[in-house]
Amino acid sequence: MLIVGAGSVGRRHAKNLAAEGCRISAVDPRGDRLRQITKELRVEGCFETIEQGLHVAARDLQGVVIGSPTAYHVPQCIQALDAGIAVLLEKPVAPDLAATQQLTAAVANAKAPLLLGYTWRWWPPLAQVRALLADNAIGAVRHVRFVMAAHLADWHPWERYQDFFMAHAEQGGGALLDESHWIDLAVWLFGMPETVSARIERLSDLDISSDDNVDILLGYPHGLRVSLHLDLFARPHERTIRFSGEKGTILWTANPNRVAVAHDADGTWQETNYTCERNDMFVAVAREFLSVARGAAKPSCTIADGERVLRVIEAARASHGTGAVVRLA
Repeated sequence: MLIVGAGSVGRRHAKNLAAEGCRISAVDPRGDRLRQITKELRVEGCFETIEQGLHVAARDLQGVVIGSPTAYHVPQCIQALDAGIAVLLEKPVAPDLAATQQLTAAVANAKAPLLLGYTWRWWPPLAQVRALLADNAIGAVRHVRFVMAAHLADWHPWERYQDFFMAHAEQGGGALLDESHWIDLAVWLFGMPETVSARIERLSDLDISSDDNVDILLGYPHGLRVSLHLDLFARPHERTIRFSGEKGTILWTANPNRVAVAHDADGTWQETNYTCERNDMFVAVAREFLSVARGAAKPSCTIADGERVLRVIEAARASHGTGAVVRLA
């Protein structure tokens, strides 16, 4: 397994795939990251470029994990697919829709599959939420509120946040792209919206060139509105989704790890508490990827899913730029 990008998420995927019995090689232009990954697990080869890694290891590769900064995703994926090797791509697909469509075309013509890693889809509490919605547990859903708020300096305490790709717009960092998990979840749960309005800003004193505050309103038919707030400056951190329906409310929280449902005005909550840990969803992704690479399963999260997210992102950018509501075709 070739891990492209030996930063935090690349090392996580490497450890999980190694635990599943894979032999690991790594690609990163930064020698310090290659040295770090070799300290944490057995690595058979270290390379500065994906070309070097594919040249040396291609005949023995089960797959390629693309965990590099977003700006490099598309060319690196195409190189792996052209070599006939299955790809696990970290989200988002690309910085913009045009690059995403380039990869969509490459995947359509490739002999190898691509699994897209919007990992919250593999989180058991959110699977329960999706089932509750499918069962009409709170009646017609009228409003959904997503919140992802977490100070950037807390994400990787072992490094300066200014050195993290998230701080740099040119590398594809920022709240809108990196935290597009939540846009993906909205589309996964409710489909594509009809309208998008948004503000995408840099509000804080963080020393970054990327956006740190995003507010999006998605309009759906039949009286559903979905709002998303994403920021990189809040403390304490918050990851919550609140679903308000005509017969009750569903509340998902990451901390505490639970799903709660209430149907009365007094707020009597029926709670399901979970003990799953964050790495569990990455393990689930790794196991699905191995099945996909062997041809035993089809990807459950596809390039088409990633393109839908980028369509919403582009609409949000257009809305911010014009101050108008953007209607999706």
